[in-house]
Amino acid sequence: MANDVPEIAAAAVPDGAWLLDVREDDEWVAGHPPEAIHIPLGQLGARTGELPVDQEIYVICRSGGRSGRAAQALGGAGWRAVNVAGGMQAWAAAGRPMTADSGAEPYVA
Repeated sequence: MANDVPEIAAAAVPDGAWLLDVREDDEWVAGHPPEAIHIPLGQLGARTGELPVDQEIYVICRSGGRSGRAAQALGGAGWRAVNVAGGMQAWAAAGRPMTADSGAEPYVA
């Protein structure tokens, strides 16, 4: 990832952090952090009004690529954005909590 984008390990994301999931709808439905806010990457530009301006935003995707691009764009526009390195794959591997909208066992799609 670009050096100007701060990154954090999934295991180190603070509890209660403002977590933005930029994955697609099918990925979100399969499994996501319970406290995350879902705005697919393609909609992010039109929905920035939903983002807090007074706190850090931790951005997550499946593996860290899309979230890195989103964090870089948000940082360039004045938000304090941090990429979650390794994305949901690392989140699941770290044993962080996940939920699925269907009520089924959550997984990383």
